[in-house]
Amino acid sequence: MVKFRTLVEPPEPMRGLEVPPEVVEALGGGARPPVTITVNGHSWKSRVAILRGRHLLGLSNANRQAAGVAIGEEIEVELELDTEPRVVVEPADFARALDDDPAARTAFDRLTDSRKREHVRAIESAKKPETRRRRIEKAIAALRG
Repeated sequence: MVKFRTLVEPPEPMRGLEVPPEVVEALGGGARPPVTITVNGHSWKSRVAILRGRHLLGLSNANRQAAGVAIGEEIEVELELDTEPRVVVEPADFARALDDDPAARTAFDRLTDSRKREHVRAIESAKKPETRRRRIEKAIAALRG
């Protein structure tokens, strides 16, 4: 774990926390490592981003409020390399549809975790069974290309 102090930056170009290059290097996970961020006892998982040559951690309004920090405030950040595998749980009906279509399954398995989560969220947010079915069909078609 590495601790450092930084400012909570305003939303332009990206609300976040700048990470000194030596901190990124000390983590040892490459230029954009997956990390667990802790501020004032509140933790969340993310990945270090690079924007205009700077290493940044995104900071959503929800995480900013949960950590009790304000824009412009100098804060202490604890950063830890996240070595846990990121697993996206596929709903059973979506998994069956993927397994029934080898091309879609292969395409889905090659997606980044965040893209997989987008598909899963769209399906799980459906309120009606017919909407859910349509979203699964749409996802399969998109994955097939």
